[in-house]
Amino acid sequence: MSAAVSVKSLCKYYKDVHAVDDVSFEVETGHCFGLLGPNGAGKTTTIEIMEGIISASSGEVLYQGQEVDRQISQQIGIQFQNTALQDFLTVKETLNLFASFYENTVEQDKLIELCDLSEFLNRNNRLLSGGQRQRLLLALALINDPNIIFLDEPTTGLDPHARRTFWTLIKNIKAQNKTIILTTHYMDEAEQLCDDIVIMDKGKIIAEGTPHQLLSENFEDVFIYLPLAQVPNELVTEFSWKVISDRIEISSKNVEKTLSFLIKNGVSLEGLHVKSANLDDLFLKLTGHSLDA
Repeated sequence: MSAAVSVKSLCKYYKDVHAVDDVSFEVETGHCFGLLGPNGAGKTTTIEIMEGIISASSGEVLYQGQEVDRQISQQIGIQFQNTALQDFLTVKETLNLFASFYENTVEQDKLIELCDLSEFLNRNNRLLSGGQRQRLLLALALINDPNIIFLDEPTTGLDPHARRTFWTLIKNIKAQNKTIILTTHYMDEAEQLCDDIVIMDKGKIIAEGTPHQLLSENFEDVFIYLPLAQVPNELVTEFSWKVISDRIEISSKNVEKTLSFLIKNGVSLEGLHVKSANLDDLFLKLTGHSLDA
């Protein structure tokens, strides 16, 4: 599979600050690619260079092997984290306005259906809910029928239902063989949507691969949690189980064997919680702080 975007030895310096420090990766055509990291990690600067908004100090970004030029804005779609919309325009009027900015646009009825805009098409922008606003912004990112779409923290501030609705929209777009480049602070979002991820910290890439691959490489154990009051102190001490507030954390390579051991020793399993490692656990392991810190 050919690379839709190639980032090679990318650097961006601001005086003594290395915002992006020798970053290289490839985004495969038709994949959802996640760029993860806390504020200050360098991911936003990386994305802005890829979008052609700012220039790099050194390195290059290639789109299907070609250097970025002024026409890139006609070829990609961007959903910014914050986009100002005209308050006194309706959703339909906003779509018409943004369509006028591009040489080629997707059929509006198709866009309305894809982003599920029909219910509020004639509503004033300032009256939109958070989820409706994000669906409109997604439609604006798709209005020029781009093959590559940048989504910058697209579900920040949305309630759980609106987030999952948005995930479905993104999956539908990806099904059209669109390439999606996503930044997010939500680890469940990255695990749900991304084929490949890069984790950045302090301007550098600290891990890259598929979510499953990275988790398999870094974690063998599953975590078992029980209320502390249910577990005898002697067991906690003997096995050096971790005490976290009012519960214990047991790291296990064999959940069935561990649960059988607990039952045999008279430990109640009421309040049991079993969790596999996730991307936030991975980031904590690699950097010493959580991804949303």
